[in-house]
Amino acid sequence: MQGSAMRRRKLALPVAALAVLAVVAGVLVWLLPGRAAAKLVGPSSPRVAQAEAARAVSGARTVAVTLTAAATTADIGGRTVQTWAFNDTVPGPTIRLTAGDVVRATVVNRLPEPLTVHWHGIALRNDMDGVPDVTQAPIAPGGTFTYEFTAATAGTYFYHSHVGTQLDRGLYGPLVVDDRAPASADPDVPLLLDDWLDGTGTTPDEAFKGLRSMGGSGSGSSMAGMDMGSMPGMDMGSSGTDPNNPLGTDTADLTYPAYLVNGRTPDAPAVYPVAAGQQVRLRLINAAAATPFRVAFGAGQMTVVATDGYPVTPVQTDSLLIGMGERYDVLVTAPATGTAALVAAAEGKSGQAMAVLRTGDGPLPSADVRPTGLQAAPLPYSSLRATPAVALPDAKPDVSYTVGLTGDMMSYNWGLNVPKSRGATLPVKQGQRVRLVLKNDTTMWHPMHLHGHTAQLLTDSGPGPRKDTVVVPPKSTVTLEFVADNPGQWLLHC
Repeated sequence: MQGSAMRRRKLALPVAALAVLAVVAGVLVWLLPGRAAAKLVGPSSPRVAQAEAARAVSGARTVAVTLTAAATTADIGGRTVQTWAFNDTVPGPTIRLTAGDVVRATVVNRLPEPLTVHWHGIALRNDMDGVPDVTQAPIAPGGTFTYEFTAATAGTYFYHSHVGTQLDRGLYGPLVVDDRAPASADPDVPLLLDDWLDGTGTTPDEAFKGLRSMGGSGSGSSMAGMDMGSMPGMDMGSSGTDPNNPLGTDTADLTYPAYLVNGRTPDAPAVYPVAAGQQVRLRLINAAAATPFRVAFGAGQMTVVATDGYPVTPVQTDSLLIGMGERYDVLVTAPATGTAALVAAAEGKSGQAMAVLRTGDGPLPSADVRPTGLQAAPLPYSSLRATPAVALPDAKPDVSYTVGLTGDMMSYNWGLNVPKSRGATLPVKQGQRVRLVLKNDTTMWHPMHLHGHTAQLLTDSGPGPRKDTVVVPPKSTVTLEFVADNPGQWLLHC
């Protein structure tokens, strides 16, 4: 399979190898940037506005928020860092909506470089998707842009910068859309997981330059705060996987000096008071740049009830492996007394992040506490099933495309290949069911994110969960199906 390959940045989630999904006179097309498409229906097309109008809900609210991106000083738990953030907080403020609400988010750019904001996982109008030079012109320094869209589907999402390595500096925050049905009275806590190096002696930009230099030349590179000796991706280890090690041994590119939950290190974790024995919904969001997390709860199993905003048949597990951009909703039971830690261990690395549920007096868990669940094999996709209400109906795909994930660690170039015969375009008609086969030819795992749509994962045991972000293990293939029902230009990227 030959085609057009582009460089992939693994350090920053938003700036990776990508394709674009677009509407061409009622025809959806996959294309690579830089290729023209005739009669392209762009973000400003009336068709985009028509699709947005169809999402309108009678009696819905308009929720206005202001997000100011600026340099700030942040306390990440026993350590003060200089970074960039929204509204001077890491993470940024939680945006909480009800399905059908219209969010009106005014973004003020007080940074020295351009900015956009992407609403990760939301099937929204294309001109509000926040992809620079695809769905909008970047917000210039000193500029302002107002994003306004309907949040039609309940679930767990997040917002983040989609320019360069800005996400890695703390420009992200939780976005929760509640169901219109009465909500449970149980506590509901969004938990954003992150890897952190900004303000610790280096910056994300410096680290990425050092990584590219070292990977491309094979020579060593000094990168403050990085434990290069424990960087499995540089060992070029085995690409084989097993149930307890599904990502293989090329797990990570960088070991970070800190790992955070809701902007706090394990030395001074975020603590949430709850009642003894109470059921708590934890919304786990991996906002990291280059770290998958294995998550376990110190007081028992977790019950997975949703992933990437869509409900699944509840299933219990001791551990979850969460790739960058993925989200999981889990239910846990608070301990009868004292505290219990939710630990997110950096997969293939030595560090971890932690949040604490407290039901009474007593000391906090130690920063290096290791719940026994971390030793268990993480829950595989094959154990997850979309609930009947959100599962795609049984049907044959109208069109099927294979996209190859290519590249290597030594050159640190990554790309997506599409069939050369199509000139980098993969046309599908509006309303068609599309099968997308992601074939990973590398020894590195890849988290792949689809904008504007949510696909159903096909597993060896049948139709699986609805997902907008999926982990593709090394030397493996993942198959997705979705309905092309949201006009515009959409990215598929790692």
